[in-house]
Amino acid sequence: MSTSKFSTQLQNKINPLLDSAESIKLGSIEFSSKLLLAPMAGICTPPFRLLMEDLGAGGTVSELISCHGINYENAKTLKMLEIDKREKNVGIQLFGEDPDAMAKAAKVAQTFGPKFLDINMGCPVKKVVSKGGGSALMKDISTLGHFFKSVRSAIDIPLSIKIRTGWDGDDMNAEKIEKIAAQEGIEWVAIHGRTRAQQYTGLSNWEYIEWVKSNTKLPIIGNGDLHQPHQVSKKLKESNCDAFMIARGCLRNPFIFLESLSDTQGNKKSIFNGSDYFEVIQRLFDYTNDTYDQERIRLVQLRKLIVWFAAGFPGAAAFRSKMFSSKTLDESMLHAEEFYTALKAGSKNINFDEVFMSSGHG
Repeated sequence: MSTSKFSTQLQNKINPLLDSAESIKLGSIEFSSKLLLAPMAGICTPPFRLLMEDLGAGGTVSELISCHGINYENAKTLKMLEIDKREKNVGIQLFGEDPDAMAKAAKVAQTFGPKFLDINMGCPVKKVVSKGGGSALMKDISTLGHFFKSVRSAIDIPLSIKIRTGWDGDDMNAEKIEKIAAQEGIEWVAIHGRTRAQQYTGLSNWEYIEWVKSNTKLPIIGNGDLHQPHQVSKKLKESNCDAFMIARGCLRNPFIFLESLSDTQGNKKSIFNGSDYFEVIQRLFDYTNDTYDQERIRLVQLRKLIVWFAAGFPGAAAFRSKMFSSKTLDESMLHAEEFYTALKAGSKNINFDEVFMSSGHG
């Protein structure tokens, strides 16, 4: 494995921000920062998780993985369980509706070496919910005690859950679920501030998340609408949550974990320029090559992130078109180098109240 080194100039920007991070202990695990990478389907692969750790994420979580796919020994699903030996505080997230199947899959997942396992109770996607998984687990909470106990008793590592505020506005029940979780040995709860009915529309209900936090014994991780560094920085200063999960925000700003730690974020200006972005892309290229053997997979995984990172830079639309017309990874990297290194310092300009990728990815 050969990983590109950041230039001294970029590393000197990164180090002071990393040093300013405040560690946090959730349950029995200590994370190097209160800012964690949220699980996102098709995105939170080992290369991306490694990159986000390099850029300030205190911990990461895999994309959601089917317990049934694990138990059927599906090769593609088992591949999703793999963890790079360089990863630190990484968790594996499982989804499913059957407690016995989840317990069986949890035993397998644990053998891959995660620091913790997480139960997905927040995914709103129809193909997951229609089978009783994801957000559907929040509908009938009378069965959750047995569900949690089955998974908890199957493993020796910490277990957490990620939920929403409720199924819909008439059934906001996150605080009830937290109490059941606390009784069954769950170590912390991450709450996305929308109901399942909202999907990814509207605004996250942070007032409700704060209310749950004030009435709970377990650590609470807040999640939702943390798209920009200044939004995250504000939560770090004002929220009572123990930690926070960042999802879509890091897809167009890979430096969001670092920039959120800076007191200068009130002016909404970035210290990172186009050349810095390309250095990050080069490291992601190395991690991707280490993980995937097939050129096509490497191209698909890397290209979408290169394009998302370009959001807000001048000429991003034309660059996106050029990238998706490229046939090889080498050609894509040449386009990326040409685009990013030509950018001037401070040229990224994003509407800081804009919601990015409103369809969601996790």
